[in-house]
Amino acid sequence: MGNAILRCLRGDSDDYRPHHETQTSVPYWTIQVNVGLSDLSNDLNNFSITSQVPGGLSQYVASSKKAQIYWYKKLHEAWQESSLPPRTSEEAARLVVQTLRRIQNADIEGVLEFYGLPTPQISAESSHLPSPLPEKVKFKLHTLPVDASVIADGDGLSVYVDTAYPRESANVPREVHEAAIERTEAQAAKDSARAHELLKIIKKAGYRYIKGHDNKFTLARKYRIRLRGIDAPEMAMTYGQESKEALVKLIQGKSLTIHVYGEDCYGRSIGDIYCNGVFIQEQLLKRGFAWHFKAYDQRPEFANWQKEARLARRGLWGLPNPEKPWEWRKTHRNELTKNNNPIQVY
Repeated sequence: MGNAILRCLRGDSDDYRPHHETQTSVPYWTIQVNVGLSDLSNDLNNFSITSQVPGGLSQYVASSKKAQIYWYKKLHEAWQESSLPPRTSEEAARLVVQTLRRIQNADIEGVLEFYGLPTPQISAESSHLPSPLPEKVKFKLHTLPVDASVIADGDGLSVYVDTAYPRESANVPREVHEAAIERTEAQAAKDSARAHELLKIIKKAGYRYIKGHDNKFTLARKYRIRLRGIDAPEMAMTYGQESKEALVKLIQGKSLTIHVYGEDCYGRSIGDIYCNGVFIQEQLLKRGFAWHFKAYDQRPEFANWQKEARLARRGLWGLPNPEKPWEWRKTHRNELTKNNNPIQVY
């Protein structure tokens, strides 16, 4: 089984059957031009047999499974009816948009992103053209459900992203791929020592195995996240614990969508976090569990949300004299450094 997985990862699966330019009709399940197109053709082939849609798609779209089944039925029909099925990712993207043009733009975007397909060039008259990412957003992350243990404080956490997602699968280092395959083989052979050594290689590269509700393990990439535009009290400060608990209540056990704007000097991804359509920074500011970090973020809505909480004396604004986290860090930097617990100034 391990060798079969390795062949698949290298692109030389037994299912690969190249087509020729002279062909006039090619079964969609044989096309293996690139990862996104290949994944879509394979999923449509699987749907024609099982009537099942990909499980990970729900991380990218808001509509129900019933709606997704309808989409795949239409896509399957459109692909079969094509005189020449898509041979490039651009052609596949156009077919998706044209076939699903009556559904919500956000869902069309989600399907395209799930397969790593580009936004097609469609005439301006089309009212269903998927919108680009928000200005200055580098990329989006769709995470596995968050465990409370990875939430460090009120404005920082670690998240894990399934390597099966198109954006991640294309970037997994070869040594991680090979270590994962060898580890599966070592476990099958009950060679626990070898499996443990291979797990060290995987973890060192920033990947982990995450156990799901079905007791199956998913290979995932770890990202350290710093919430953009807010600054929560440090854990050693008054209201630090309350701030962390507020973030835990908002996101524990849930999958997140994160708009990543870049990295800070500590290697953390700076991002806006959304959970089931709820903007997390907005909730923390409105409830008084964080400060607007004006030095690094000038969004006026953040200032308004903080003002609303302060006037209502919510959360930390109920304290007689709440201390700014950035000023607290400056005061305590030397003290904490001596105790080998350096404060990171953002």
